[in-house]
Amino acid sequence: MKTDMQLKDDVTAELAWTTGVDAAGIGVAVKDGIVTLSGTLATFAEKHLAEAAVRRVAGVRGVALDLEVQLAPGHKRNDSEVAQAAVNALNWSVLVPHERVKVQVENGWVTLSGEVDWGYQQVACEQCVRPLIGVRGVINDIVVKPHALPRDLRDQIAAALERHAEREAKHIQIEVDGGVVTLKGVVHSLRERDAAVGTVGAAKGVSRVVDRLEVVA
Repeated sequence: MKTDMQLKDDVTAELAWTTGVDAAGIGVAVKDGIVTLSGTLATFAEKHLAEAAVRRVAGVRGVALDLEVQLAPGHKRNDSEVAQAAVNALNWSVLVPHERVKVQVENGWVTLSGEVDWGYQQVACEQCVRPLIGVRGVINDIVVKPHALPRDLRDQIAAALERHAEREAKHIQIEVDGGVVTLKGVVHSLRERDAAVGTVGAAKGVSRVVDRLEVVA
């Protein structure tokens, strides 16, 4: 098991290694395996990349983001411009049923709402908006439409987890209640945890994933 100091060194190195992240503007603190990032960044996309970098590091049990997005002068846009850019981005994505997604922008924060058919569409909507100039944050309030579920949904999910991550699947319990799937058990890294949640969220008929997985380094 890594010490907090070792984790801090690894996280700092991963941030410096990650393209698109200005590691010089990020402070790193670690306590009991929980990593806290602090400082200011120029874009929301950079904030997302920084979080993803930390989650890749083995031994990290959790991430706290105390990062503020302060847009560079050349990236500042008014809310109307951001809203129009977001609508255009959604319209141009083949993964998004854009006619069912609404956009609201306040002080650079984009709120997405509406109803889609599948979990991957909910994720795709946020991915469209995240890298746009002028965006300071994204609130994803899009709801996944309930579907008639296959009777063997639990078995299908278990099989998918085994295909994607055999070691982790052995320690994950799956509970299905309607379209809500709860995952319990132990994984060995945030990366494994994210992979399990992502696999389940992509399953047809799943409207929400409740993540109760514990990361044990």
